[in-house]
Amino acid sequence: MKIITYNVNGLRAATTKGLPEWLAENNPDVVCLQETKLQPEQYPAEAYEALGYKAYFYSAQKKGYSGVAILTKIEPDNVVYGMGIEAYDFEGRFIRADFGDLSVVSVYHPSGTTGDERQDFKMQWLANFQTYVLELQKERPNLILCGDYNICHEAIDIHDPKGNAKNSGFLPEEREWMTDFLDLGFIDTYRYFYPEEQKYTWWSYRFKARSRDKGWRIDYCMVSQALLPRVEEAWISNDAVHSDHCPTGITIK
Repeated sequence: MKIITYNVNGLRAATTKGLPEWLAENNPDVVCLQETKLQPEQYPAEAYEALGYKAYFYSAQKKGYSGVAILTKIEPDNVVYGMGIEAYDFEGRFIRADFGDLSVVSVYHPSGTTGDERQDFKMQWLANFQTYVLELQKERPNLILCGDYNICHEAIDIHDPKGNAKNSGFLPEEREWMTDFLDLGFIDTYRYFYPEEQKYTWWSYRFKARSRDKGWRIDYCMVSQALLPRVEEAWISNDAVHSDHCPTGITIK
């Protein structure tokens, strides 16, 4: 099973920029999307159904904001929408699809870049997300947690660690949360396969950041420790330019 995660920064916009053609060429089985920025009735279904994808959406109540989805060529046994926490579900940040013994999550962690209130919201989310996932793991031990985490974990994951040391996404408390989360038995698959590779998944639209490769690695395919022997490869697809992010993915037995 080939799984990718991609913050498309607006699915309708990404569709006009060639996302269906890219998917046809790369042929992932499951596509976890974040920041879809649409309601289900606004989904450009024809372009993706032609490729064999069935789509499951969990959109924000606020139109044109946030939202997650899973596009899949494999029929899931079960789909769960949201985390059952109103403040987060209102923003459309979590969807899960079960395929046999595997559970694939598309998650969009909040950003804290707009000020203290949202940074506080983000830190509370991180605590609640961790609690939720640990509880879920008792029922569904084989978790694949794909999404935009809005956190660079280590200095290797960001182009300017010193300059960004006080910026949301690379704050000490966020990085500490990530360390703690991984220590609980989750694997950052890309870093596992490429411990010294400096590759990014997001670039600012300003200052020609992408052409200069001044980026951040904030998108992850995390897996439960128990699943690691089944992960055959991990990658980041810098060639995909339908968004300010690019996809990252895994192949799993």
